[in-house]
Amino acid sequence: MDEGFLHNCLFFTTNRLSRIMTKMAEEEFAPTGMTPMYGYIVRLVNGAPGISQKELSEKLYVAPSTLTRFIDKLESKRLVERKVQGKTVLVYPTVKGNELEETIRQASYRLHQRYEAILGQNVSRKLSSDMEAASEQLE
Repeated sequence: MDEGFLHNCLFFTTNRLSRIMTKMAEEEFAPTGMTPMYGYIVRLVNGAPGISQKELSEKLYVAPSTLTRFIDKLESKRLVERKVQGKTVLVYPTVKGNELEETIRQASYRLHQRYEAILGQNVSRKLSSDMEAASEQLE
């Protein structure tokens, strides 16, 4: 059976890359005690206290219901807190969440360094840029 079509299939190749990157990210974020997604949410909230859940879901490209589950978990760990303002839900960092900022930044930095060491700086930047542009076009 000819499997060559898989190597020219954007669906297959992006999923393969996603699995590899997820594994690397989980390894680098292990010291934070969080998954990479939780780490990035905390980092965004720390950087923009009072950010709306709607804006967070847009920045992270996740469905609002998915983000709500993430925020529920982070709130139960006392890393963020929600405040309702009319119909808008705002998310704020906690002291505990702020204390993790440097650990999260270091995990993100190690991840970046790790894949850049393998791919090279130019390829890494171009791949990110090309994937971002393709995502925007396909949406």
